[in-house]
Amino acid sequence: MPKLKTHKGASDRFHVTGTGKILRMKGHRSHLRRKKPSRVLQLYHQKLEVNPSDLRRIRRVLPYL
Repeated sequence: MPKLKTHKGASDRFHVTGTGKILRMKGHRSHLRRKKPSRVLQLYHQKLEVNPSDLRRIRRVLPYL
C-alpha cells in the first residue's frame, strides 16, 4: 500500500498530545483585536480539544500523527 500524504494546512493547525488527543486553537484571533475585551483575548491563548464529530475527518488528513 502506498504512503499517505499529510495535509500540511492541517498539520499546522492541529497538535497531537502524547495521549492521542487532538488540540486546536480558537479562530478569529487576529482581526479587530482592539475592540475585544481583555478576558476574551486571554481565551485565545488556550488550546481546545477537537470536537468528537470532527475527529474522523482530521485523522484522515493527519495519518501519521
